[in-house]
Amino acid sequence: MGDIFFSLRAFVSHWLNKEDRFSQQSPFVFQTYSGLRHFLNQNKKGNPEIEAFRASLLQDHEYIEVLDLGAGSKKVPQALRPISKITRYSTSNSKFAQLYQYFCGMTPAEYVLELGTCMGISTRYLDAQTRGKLFTFEGSEQIQKIAQRRPLPPKTNFILGPIEQTLPQTLQSIPKVDFALIDANHTYDGTISAFRAILPRLQPTSIVAIGDPHWTPGMERVWEEIKALPEVKLTLDFFECGIVFFDFPGEKSHLILDV
Repeated sequence: MGDIFFSLRAFVSHWLNKEDRFSQQSPFVFQTYSGLRHFLNQNKKGNPEIEAFRASLLQDHEYIEVLDLGAGSKKVPQALRPISKITRYSTSNSKFAQLYQYFCGMTPAEYVLELGTCMGISTRYLDAQTRGKLFTFEGSEQIQKIAQRRPLPPKTNFILGPIEQTLPQTLQSIPKVDFALIDANHTYDGTISAFRAILPRLQPTSIVAIGDPHWTPGMERVWEEIKALPEVKLTLDFFECGIVFFDFPGEKSHLILDV
């Protein structure tokens, strides 16, 4: 019950404080936000091939055993879960998958990280935007096998295992991180540890997306700590995700927006 009240309070607070694009005085924010809305309006149904992949998973009622190394699922908490329900409740919808794609496209996108492969839907949207290599991390072998169903995203490297082990190994092998989506652990410790691990590899042109920053009090604590970091110059809070910039032609700002 506590989770329900927390989620409701967080949503109401976001709704009451959100701003529209016409209230933005910064040309950078106005252009970025306007560009995002145009991008989403032009692609309301998402990528047809990727959404066909999603549809096939929504029709797959096979049960698989899920190794959950994070906070778990609020709607499908059992170890044995049907693929259809994992897809329905634990993957980003087409709007937010494309939102990640849009912000990835604002970076050089040579080295892209996705923490939390899940069923591989956001993976495919990010792969379509990646100009170099995409590294996607998953802790559950059975889930990763579903994400690797054909057609495989061609620029993606699938990495299996606990992120606290596999992420440092991968970071040692790449010179930088252009875009990162942190959407795996959904705990305070797991999320802040991943962000701190990535931070030394970030560039001024990098962007980081934090999935579900208002999911729990712990995730909100992560979000507030990230916003307070001196390296962070601008954050955009879309409730279901937060976008973090490290270069911004204006005073440090934290904006609450809607899509």
